[in-house]
Amino acid sequence: MNRGRMKATAAVALAGVVGVGVGAGAYAAGGDEPSAARAAGTPVAATSQQSIVERVYQAAAGSVVEISTSGSPEDTPFGYGQVQQGTGSGFVYDDEGHVVTNYHVVEGAETLTVRFADGTEREATVVGTDPSTDLAVIDVDAPASELEPLAVADTDTVSVGEPVVAIGSPYGLEGTVTAGIVSALDRQIEAPDGYTISGAIQTDAAINPGNSGGPLLDADGRVIGVNAQIESDNGGNVGLGFAIPGDTVRSVASQLISGQDVDHAYLGVQITEVPADVVQEAGGPDRAAAAVTSVSPGSPADEAGLQAATASGGADGQGYPSGGDLIVAVDGEAVESAAELQAAIAAGQPGESVTLTVVRDGSERQVEVVLGSRPS
Repeated sequence: MNRGRMKATAAVALAGVVGVGVGAGAYAAGGDEPSAARAAGTPVAATSQQSIVERVYQAAAGSVVEISTSGSPEDTPFGYGQVQQGTGSGFVYDDEGHVVTNYHVVEGAETLTVRFADGTEREATVVGTDPSTDLAVIDVDAPASELEPLAVADTDTVSVGEPVVAIGSPYGLEGTVTAGIVSALDRQIEAPDGYTISGAIQTDAAINPGNSGGPLLDADGRVIGVNAQIESDNGGNVGLGFAIPGDTVRSVASQLISGQDVDHAYLGVQITEVPADVVQEAGGPDRAAAAVTSVSPGSPADEAGLQAATASGGADGQGYPSGGDLIVAVDGEAVESAAELQAAIAAGQPGESVTLTVVRDGSERQVEVVLGSRPS
């Protein structure tokens, strides 16, 4: 699949950990961790939003943890190394001690320390990671009586505009709560390994470096996503945060806990969206499509004979790809964008056959492809 990302003018930063010496605009460095304070007393007239936030926080905060990491020293120009340290967030997934967080929070970590809301600290180990979804599961040796798992909601229950609450440790400030709404669904963000994570939830709840791995919760206190990225010119919150959806979290976590490697379907093309008039000129339907711009050698797409663009041309001098395949449907379902094609392939499994409807040489044809597994 295309290793592109959501188009934007600002840089997308992982909202997570950092090695010593990197600017805090992109990541959160470890350091002193003041406890979040809650003002005493009750507002005279609390709004509905305030009551939701308070209720969700009281119910879920005890299940959210701060994760501190340290890794091997890295060489410096001065001839010695500095231990790489960082801070992220996570949440209790079950009563067996499994905690869900981001892959980029634990990547390269040699030691992990989990700090619970009551101040208890415990060492943790990595159970498994999946760079393609930026998810990881770690294990904490704690009795079930001390663990309060959070429920993970089905993604199809999430609606644009509903209130959400984020809890985590931005900049090491443990137990921080912020609130907002679901701003959009089905966004695409880039995973640490360069592939695309489909179905991301966009929120305007304030998410900053250190929130990575923490939960995005609905009004019932269920996890609808794992906070992972922000879009910002300076690395700080500007109201564009992204969370990995609950369905993906549940699927990946269960596989990692059971000791499985997480396989993702792979087509092996790079693509770009082309508008309806370009598709029509090429002999296709009156709708946008995904143009194949390159085909990876030896990939499922290559073996199936998909053809990449050979030239650039098209309406209004936009330079749209030409001379290659335009993918207009997957298994009979219309595809009108690169995002829709990526989501359709991501929904499949390695080894499954899919039928692509492509426009080639002025007409539509069917191409059968057996999906592979994403290369590392």
